[in-house]
Amino acid sequence: MQLESTNIGHVETISHNSGPLTTGICKNPVAEPVYLEESGVRGDSIVDHESHGGADQAVYAYSADDYDWWKNETGREFSPGLFGENLTIRGMPSDMNIGDRLLIGEVVLEASAPRIPCRVLAAKMQRSEFGLEFRAAERPGIYFRVLNSGAVSVGNVVTYVADASSNVSILELFRFNYALRHDRADLHRFLSAPVAIRFREKIEGKLESMGLEPG
Repeated sequence: MQLESTNIGHVETISHNSGPLTTGICKNPVAEPVYLEESGVRGDSIVDHESHGGADQAVYAYSADDYDWWKNETGREFSPGLFGENLTIRGMPSDMNIGDRLLIGEVVLEASAPRIPCRVLAAKMQRSEFGLEFRAAERPGIYFRVLNSGAVSVGNVVTYVADASSNVSILELFRFNYALRHDRADLHRFLSAPVAIRFREKIEGKLESMGLEPG
């Protein structure tokens, strides 16, 4: 795998059917090294802290190969940073297990959650239905926590290290977010993995609604 683009966003206002939205989703490629730390990407802007950012979702990465897929499916251009990712990685699989790691030089990233599309992404794409299209594609990109900080640059080699103890996949959690029915054994299995706190709270909420304790 190879780091194809590093993308930094600044606060901007975009407009769509829902009206103006102030967001940090508009990320553009940068040539200089980017520093990844436990709290996030240095110099990157996050507006909606309730849904984005934090140690468990410090870095968002998307596969350059999945952008190729979108282009082939739609005939539209898809460029690095379009979905608001910090890292665009050539060869990164669409699905990984929670706990799997990416090594980029001295940086160690740990997969923690899938990206769930929101109205801001639809506004960015200027397509009200894009959230449904993104869901159907099942190529959500991956949030990572930063286990070891450092600078990364375009062209860096990216090494994938699977977590042999993990049996919870990114796509399982992506599908969980939309499912109307849930298997309690699966929910407990999800909680056994190092899932990002926002997803963990969702899973615990589902268990509680079923009259079960999260533990």
